[in-house]
Amino acid sequence: MRFDIISLFPELFAPFLTSGVTRRAFESGLVELHLWNPRDFADGNYRRVDDRPFGGGPGMVMLAEPLARCLAAIQAARTDAAPVVLFSPLGPALTHATVEVWSASAGAVLVCGRYEGIDQRFIDRFVTHQISLGDFVLSGGEIAALALLDAVARLQPGVLNDAGSHQFDSFNPALDGLLDCPHYTRPETWEGHAVPAALLSGHHVQIERWRRDQRLQLTAERRPDLLQAARTAGRLGRDDERFLKSLPPA
Repeated sequence: MRFDIISLFPELFAPFLTSGVTRRAFESGLVELHLWNPRDFADGNYRRVDDRPFGGGPGMVMLAEPLARCLAAIQAARTDAAPVVLFSPLGPALTHATVEVWSASAGAVLVCGRYEGIDQRFIDRFVTHQISLGDFVLSGGEIAALALLDAVARLQPGVLNDAGSHQFDSFNPALDGLLDCPHYTRPETWEGHAVPAALLSGHHVQIERWRRDQRLQLTAERRPDLLQAARTAGRLGRDDERFLKSLPPA
């Protein structure tokens, strides 16, 4: 799997490649990362990559030509016709399902915009996918790219200490798309607060029922849209519905 990053600040990615559990994905070569600075493909002594927008207005717009040259160099270096992803508020929000698709892919070219945006002509000609990290604005696409890379890297075989760990993440199909339950560790009592008795019972069926109920309750309280989606898809059983009916009205 290969990701090529187009960014004016490639140095932002360096610490990410050698820190945390996801570094295993990059050190092992499971996820191959190549960094490209469009300034290296710009003209003139100043290597200009932006200019004022036609029609006036604040800010600057990234030039199409340096980006196109950069992309051409990437395409020449790759052996596949990689999709070109732009992080933009126009795209659908990044979800776990989307991450799973990318984690099983051959990779992509990730374009990190800056300033007021990118010349639309580059987008129209080359961009195949747009992804949003959420309904807020960042100063550039680098953080969004890092988020996607981290989410993809942790799903690669051998990256997590427990191979099945990610199966119990929030939003995972293994949890029927529900939020995850609370987790506890030693000591059994901390500052007067005890670990729930069910988790100390040693009764695996009881423990799993407690965890399931907690997932249902948290999802009902915090993300009722996810609960409704699970219900519509037929993922909730009779015990689930019985527990939900026992909860006090929101």
